[in-house]
Amino acid sequence: MAWSVHSLKATRSRPMLGGSPGGTGALFCRFLMASFALVAVSTSVQAHIIQTGTGGFGSGFEHPLTGPDHFLAMFAVGLWGAQIGGRSIWALPVAFPQIMVLGGVAGIAGLPLPGVETGIALSIITLGLAIACAWRPAEWIALLLIAVFAVCHGYAHGAELPNAADPADFAIGFVVATGMIHLLGIGVGLVLGKPFGG
Repeated sequence: MAWSVHSLKATRSRPMLGGSPGGTGALFCRFLMASFALVAVSTSVQAHIIQTGTGGFGSGFEHPLTGPDHFLAMFAVGLWGAQIGGRSIWALPVAFPQIMVLGGVAGIAGLPLPGVETGIALSIITLGLAIACAWRPAEWIALLLIAVFAVCHGYAHGAELPNAADPADFAIGFVVATGMIHLLGIGVGLVLGKPFGG
C-alpha cells in the first residue's frame, strides 16, 4: 500500500528523542524509563485506596503527584507525545484525561473491569518501552494504546471515589493535576529532544 510506505519513510526521517539508537541519549532514556518502571511496579497496589472521609479538590490534586504509578504514566504520555511529534504532542495528553474520566465513571458505576491494576502496571512499562525504543506509530495506534491505559487509570480511581468526602471536587483536582503532569512530560520531551537530536 502506498500510504504505509509513505508513512514508513516519514517515520524514519523524523529524528528520535535520544539520538541514534545506540547513542548516549538513547541509553540515558532507556535507563531512565527502566528505573521509572521498576519503581512503579514495585509500588503497592494499595496506592489507589482513598480513605473514607477524605476528598475535595486538594486531595484529588495531590493524589496523582504522590502516586508513582499515576505520575509516571502521565509523565510518559506527555513525553511520548513530544517524542512522536506533530499532532501527537497535544493529541495524546488531551485524549488521556478525557478517556480517563470515562473509565472513572465506569468505576463509580461499579461496572466490572478485570485486570485494572495489571493494566496500570503495563501502562508504565509499555509507555517506557515506547519512549526508550523511540517508537513512532500512526497517531490512531498511539491513541488506541493510551485509551486502554486511560480507562484502567480512571477506573481504579473512580471505583474509590464514592469513599471520598467530596467526589466531584476530588475528580476535578485529579484531572487538573493529570493535565499538569502531561505538560511537564511534554516540556521535558521537547527539551531533551534538542540536545539528543530530536
